[in-house]
Amino acid sequence: MKFGTRLVQFDAAPGDPLHPSATPIYQTATFAQEEADAFGKFDYSRSGNPTRKVLEDQMAALEQGTRGFVFASGMAAIATVTHLLSAGDEIVADYDLYGGASRLFGKVIGRAGLSVKFVDAQDLVSLDAAITPKTKLVYLETPTNPLLRILDLAAIVEVAHRHGALVCVDSSVMSPYLQNPLTLGADIVLHSATKFLCGHSDVTGGVIVVKDEKLAQEIYFLQNAEGTALGPFDCYLVLRGLKTLKLRIDAQQANARKVAEFLAAHPRVAEVNYPGLPSHPGYELQHRQANGPGSLLTFRAGSRIAAKRIAEQTDLLKIAVSFGSVNSTISIPAAMSHASVPAEHDRSIPDDLLRLSLGIEDADDLIAAFAQTL
Repeated sequence: MKFGTRLVQFDAAPGDPLHPSATPIYQTATFAQEEADAFGKFDYSRSGNPTRKVLEDQMAALEQGTRGFVFASGMAAIATVTHLLSAGDEIVADYDLYGGASRLFGKVIGRAGLSVKFVDAQDLVSLDAAITPKTKLVYLETPTNPLLRILDLAAIVEVAHRHGALVCVDSSVMSPYLQNPLTLGADIVLHSATKFLCGHSDVTGGVIVVKDEKLAQEIYFLQNAEGTALGPFDCYLVLRGLKTLKLRIDAQQANARKVAEFLAAHPRVAEVNYPGLPSHPGYELQHRQANGPGSLLTFRAGSRIAAKRIAEQTDLLKIAVSFGSVNSTISIPAAMSHASVPAEHDRSIPDDLLRLSLGIEDADDLIAAFAQTL
């Protein structure tokens, strides 16, 4: 079946004799057991919940993995991946990461005896040189956030695996509809379910999908031991949002293309970064490894004050962190989503850079709003 069909054609309630069309919300902490010395399929919702299991299985199927796991946030998912490592191990990460990931890598994981080395993962020679026998994980996003650089997944996997390191890809900007890193050789793909998977700005969640069963067992152990799983009601909301993922992204991507073309032609806009524009340096690579450019774009306003004015005065676009919702949002990454990046981790994010997440509004209305503000 094609992707759009798979989003809605799945077993919503495995084993339920009533065959409900929507997955029930098993809003319970415990499950009564038939025996006092043996557990059934479910016993305690931290360890497993039927609503969560449906979502985890659906995410594994959509990412073409073997097992999926959902967490209370995207950061909980990222933190779980770092817990696969031991004291003395090293992470090599691309320098352009979500601000929360940069904060975790720069300020937290060192307490557990882990180290992180930031590199430009577009430069495969530098990446190869940065990996040492201590390196156990190569971590990256593509497209990156917020600079929208495109990294060559297959090539990075080849370099990392040659050194025996795992590869984890944060694919939140793409969703499983547009990109499947596991099919390109990555070991772990993760998402902030808060973004496109939910799509309505009403859930905070995270997802991990893997192919290797041994790795899956380790991640399940951590999810259960640390108690980081997503609750059943939030799982239900993500399952509901997933059903319209293709429809939403098709509309959002179409809007992004039109807005990007308008901004690129506007005399007061200095620079537009959007992987769907042929002028983008990663245009061809994005076309080869993904099924679309997505609906995130950035542009330069010329000054910090101009960026602030545009963000505050453009009608229809809410000022908000995060992205991927049905409503369009605008933000200044240097002051918002990436303000928590440690000072010693020089990201060089311009303070006049505006990030747009295009929603499903009418493109003409969005363009009119920008035309008036500019």
